[in-house]
Amino acid sequence: MKLAAVADNVRQLFRQSSDMPDGALVNAAREGQTWAQEALFKRYVRMAVGQSWRLIPGEDPEDLAQDALVHALTNLHTLEQPQAFAAWLSAIIVRLAMTRLRRKHLLTRIGLRGAEQIDPEAMVSNVNPEAQAQLREVYAVLATLPPEERTALVLRRVEGLELKEIAEQMGLSLATVKRRLTAAEALLQQGSQEDVP
Repeated sequence: MKLAAVADNVRQLFRQSSDMPDGALVNAAREGQTWAQEALFKRYVRMAVGQSWRLIPGEDPEDLAQDALVHALTNLHTLEQPQAFAAWLSAIIVRLAMTRLRRKHLLTRIGLRGAEQIDPEAMVSNVNPEAQAQLREVYAVLATLPPEERTALVLRRVEGLELKEIAEQMGLSLATVKRRLTAAEALLQQGSQEDVP
């Protein structure tokens, strides 16, 4: 049996199973296998929408998630480590969100767009009371932050990422991420002190 036939048989087995590793799906998608692209999309669409929602809740997170997935699937050839698809997709989402936030921030500053209105109640309705309080605090401050600080704060406080992961996802140095977080945390602390009677 030829090696190509064996490879096709293995792919057929994996295609029937949702247990195919990301690296194998990425490699199959790179070969033009549409079933592999569909499998990657189905596997990561919920993660992409969730992360998009947490990064830009006042915007259209489904649109951001779709843009990120399309970008990822059409640029698979640039992914150096196929098994790292999830982290790579997450970084794409972060960068696209930052671009949208910068554009929105600029339009607001020059008066072509009104200030963002985030409904914190819609954001926190499905989590425990302690997390609700923290999320209300975070999302109340978000609209006042510059895009980089906002993104760093969401990745740290909401996504729970480590500083090194935030730096990788945002394409910034560790020192820059620390500065952005320090500034965002100071505004968050200032906002919570103003709420105390």
